[in-house]
Amino acid sequence: MTSAPNKDIQAYNNKQNAEDRVICDMLAAEINRGLPEAENKIWHAHPVWFLDGNPVVGYSKLKGGIRLLFWSGQSFEENGLQKEGSFKAAEIRYTVAEQIDIVALQRWLDKSRLIQWDYKNIVKRRGVLERLK
Repeated sequence: MTSAPNKDIQAYNNKQNAEDRVICDMLAAEINRGLPEAENKIWHAHPVWFLDGNPVVGYSKLKGGIRLLFWSGQSFEENGLQKEGSFKAAEIRYTVAEQIDIVALQRWLDKSRLIQWDYKNIVKRRGVLERLK
């Protein structure tokens, strides 16, 4: 079962320039295909997918293109993803849709289901992340 991105995510994608919109539409479709059970919505102004209320993947428009972010991505041990921030997130950036490696993306989505840190309760734990899976 592949769900479509919700109307708010489609509206976000539609606001992008032509190339960025192609990237966003492709990412949304592939994320929905890889994580059909995930809830998706605009969170902190960007499209994000959640499993059991925990953010696992999302993307955002940056000055130099589109950033795809996996909240637990540093634990995936994947060369294609770069460390982002002081927690466990990792990212990859795209400037054209042809840069998206669908096989790698689906592998990362599989790992995002299997490897999760508990971002949902990070505030309650005063900034301490615990591994869920």
